[in-house]
Amino acid sequence: MIDLSNLQAPGWQRIVADLTAAAGDERAFSAHLLAAMGQVAGARQAALLTPGPAVNASDSTNPGEVHATLVWPTGPGDGGGPDQSLSEPEVMRAGASACFDQGQTTIFGLGSDDQLYDDSHSNGYAVAVPIGRARASDGAERPAMVAVLLLDHRSRGALQSTVAMLELLAGYAHLAAARGQLHQMRSAGAALELATRLIASINASATFKGSSMQLVNDLCRHLKADRVALGWRGGRAGAAPGGDEIVADRDAVPIKVVALSDTEHVDRRMAMVRQLAAAMDECLDQDQPIVYPKPSGSESESEDPMLAQSITHAHRELAAGDAHLKVTSLPLRDGDETLGVVTIESAQVGQSVDLRTVELLQATMDLVAPVLRLRRSDDRPIPARLVDDVRKAAAWAVGPKHTFWKLAGVAVMALMLAVTFVHRPYHIESPVVLRPVEQRVVAAPFEGIIREVSPQAKAGMHVEAGDLLLQLDTSELELSAIEAQQTINQAMAQAAQAMRTGKGAEQQQAEAKAAQGQARLDLLNRRIAEARVVAPISGTILSGDLTERVGAKLTTGEMLFQIAPLDEMRIVAQIDDRDIGLVLEAMDDDGLHGTLATKAYPDRRFPVLAERVVPMAHAELGRNTFEVYADLQDSAGWMRPGMEGLVKFDVGSHSLLWIGSRRIVDKLRLWLWW
Repeated sequence: MIDLSNLQAPGWQRIVADLTAAAGDERAFSAHLLAAMGQVAGARQAALLTPGPAVNASDSTNPGEVHATLVWPTGPGDGGGPDQSLSEPEVMRAGASACFDQGQTTIFGLGSDDQLYDDSHSNGYAVAVPIGRARASDGAERPAMVAVLLLDHRSRGALQSTVAMLELLAGYAHLAAARGQLHQMRSAGAALELATRLIASINASATFKGSSMQLVNDLCRHLKADRVALGWRGGRAGAAPGGDEIVADRDAVPIKVVALSDTEHVDRRMAMVRQLAAAMDECLDQDQPIVYPKPSGSESESEDPMLAQSITHAHRELAAGDAHLKVTSLPLRDGDETLGVVTIESAQVGQSVDLRTVELLQATMDLVAPVLRLRRSDDRPIPARLVDDVRKAAAWAVGPKHTFWKLAGVAVMALMLAVTFVHRPYHIESPVVLRPVEQRVVAAPFEGIIREVSPQAKAGMHVEAGDLLLQLDTSELELSAIEAQQTINQAMAQAAQAMRTGKGAEQQQAEAKAAQGQARLDLLNRRIAEARVVAPISGTILSGDLTERVGAKLTTGEMLFQIAPLDEMRIVAQIDDRDIGLVLEAMDDDGLHGTLATKAYPDRRFPVLAERVVPMAHAELGRNTFEVYADLQDSAGWMRPGMEGLVKFDVGSHSLLWIGSRRIVDKLRLWLWW
C-alpha cells in the first residue's frame, strides 16, 4: 500500500469533492484534475497537452504537433505561456504524441526516448495519461487530451501504483462530461420553462407596450430584482420577422427605453432613463451580455473570457449612485439580428449574478425576442408594415443569400419583360398551290374523227397562238357541202323559172329552199374550218396527248388540251377561318404581303401580294378554309402549275406574349363569352 503522506497529497475525499464540484466547468475541471494528479503522483511538474491541427487535412490519424494548455504548479515566472513553462518540453511532447497515437498510458525515461518500465532510469520518468475521448473526422476515437507528469525515480511497484491512481483520476473526465451534458440539459429546460411563462404573459396583452410591461414585471418578480428595463431599437430594425433586413441609420442613442418594471409611463428626458439607454447601447454595440461589476476572486477562474473582457463604462455610470448595485444587460436576438436589450438592476447585498444565470437568462431572451418582434410588427400600422415588407423584399433581392434562386428570378423577370415588350412580325402560315395567271382549254368543236395530230401537240411543248394542234376528218363535211351547193343551185334555177312564168308562190318556195341550202353550206364550211384545231394563245401545253388517238371519234366539247403561259404565276392559299380576320384587316390597311417557299426549292423565297379572298369557305381536312389568291411578284422559270409550298403572310407586329397566347385567349373568349 502506498503511503500518501509521503506524496504530500490531500485526502481522497477532498480530491473527489473538488473534482465533483468542478465537473460543470470544463476549464475549471481540467485545472482541478491536473492539480489532483500532480499532487497524488508527487510530480515535479504536470502539464495538460492537446493536439494541434493536422498536417494533412485528409489524414485525421496524424493530429499534428501537440501544445500545452495548462501547467501545474503555476508560479510567478510562468507568464510566458504554458508551452514556455514546460521543464522538459521535448520529452513531454514526445510522450503526449505517443499517447495520442496509441490511445493508452505511456512511460518515458528521462534522458531517453525509450518506453521503459524498469527502475534503471535514475533521472525519473515522464508518464503520459490519456484523458477523455474525442471522435476524429474519420469516425475513429482518440484521447481528447493527455496529462504528462514528470516523476522522480521510484521502484517498479511504486511506479505501477502511481500509474493506477493516475488512470483512476483520469476516469473522472467522463464524469465531468456527463455532468456538463446534464447541466446543459437542465439549463435548456430551465430556460424553456422561464421562456414559456414569459411568452404566456406576453401573449396575454394585445399590444407591444403591454407585452413589454408584462415582460419586465414578470422578470423582475422572478429574479427578485430592483428594476428591469426593456430597450428596443429605433428605425426600421425589428420591424418584421425573417429575411434580410436593411440596417437603419442609427441615431446618437439607437436604443429607446420602452418599458420599466412597475412604471407605467417612461419619460425619456429623465437622467436615469438616459443612463439606461446608454448602458443598453453599450450592450448593443458589443452584442454580448454585460455584467457589472465583473465577477472576481474565485469566480475569475470560471468566468467567460468574453464576459471578462467586455467594456462597462456606461454600466459603471449607471451603478455609480449605489455601491451595492449590480447591473446585467442581455441582448435580444432573433437569428443574426439584435432587436433590443434587457437591463436588470439588483442592489441586494450578497446577491450576485454568476455565469450560469447569465447563460440561462440569455437563452430565455433568445426565445422571447422573436415573440416580441411579432408583437411589435402586429402593433404597427398597415402602411408601415407594407413599406417594411417592400424594403425586406428589396434587401433579399440585393443580398448575398440564395444566389441561384435570385438568378432564376432575374431570368424569369427578364423573360417576362421580353415577351411583354419585345415585338416581332406575326406571320400566318398556309399551304399553297401554284396556278398560272391565264389558262385556256382546247375542246372538240364538234363530233368528228381525228385525222392528224401535230407533232408538237404534246404536254410540255411550247406552242404559239395559231399553231396547228390536230386536224379532224372533213371528207363527209366536204361531200355534204358539195351536196348543199347543188341544192342551192337547183333551188335558184327553180326560182328563176317561176319568176319568168309569173308563178310567185313557186318562186318564193324555191328562194326559201335556196336560202336553207346556203345556211347549211355555211355551217358545213364553218365546221370544215373548225376541223383545223389551233392553239388559242401562246404558251405551254399543260395536258393533252392525242398521238395515240388518231382515227378515234371525239364528242362535242371534249377537252383536248390545256395551254397556259408559265412566265406569270399566282398562288392559291388555304387560310384557316381562325386567321381570316387578321388577313382581311391587313388587306384593308396596307395590303397583305407575304413570302413563298416551295417544296421543290424550300431554301428560296419569293414575295407575294394578296389580290382577293374568295368569300365562300369550304371544308378541308376537318376545318374551314378560305381561298386567298395572291400574285407571285418574282416568278422563276422552273415553276410549274400544281406545285405546292408554304406561304407566310405578314399581318403586323405584335408582342411575344400576344403571339404565344393568341390561340388560348381566342378559345377562352369563345368558351367564356367575353
